[in-house]
Amino acid sequence: MHWTLFFTYLAACGAAAATGAMIQPGAWYDGLNKPSWTPPRWVFPVAWTSLYILISLAGMRVALAEGNQQAVALWSLQIALNTLWTPIYFGLHRIRAAMGVMVCLWLAVAACTWTFFGVDFWAGLLFVPYLIWVSIAAALNLSTMRLNPQSA
Repeated sequence: MHWTLFFTYLAACGAAAATGAMIQPGAWYDGLNKPSWTPPRWVFPVAWTSLYILISLAGMRVALAEGNQQAVALWSLQIALNTLWTPIYFGLHRIRAAMGVMVCLWLAVAACTWTFFGVDFWAGLLFVPYLIWVSIAAALNLSTMRLNPQSA
């Protein structure tokens, strides 16, 4: 385990997590119509903490591998898009614009997962839960957008 590298990736995830800590869902989100399958609020910080650890481990593994250039670039892209989504959705209340970011995020995470598998099998496997979670988040964003056309 290369601890310095792991903590560098974890710090990048921490920047993304900070947007979630600073921009809380609040009354606006509470007032939205949401699908019945919306997870309870406590699930989100638990899921994201776990995911950020996994994707930091994956990033560390890939950073140490040969032929990692595209994989590292995709990791950087997905964390940038991850950081951008929360301020747009919860901060600006722009559900439709957040959906656009979410589509880009999903594509980046899917491409990153695929590329990671080609560089380091275990890194690709570590990214699979993130791809699943982003898929759920995309469906939730889309459902919320459809249920609240006045707020989109």
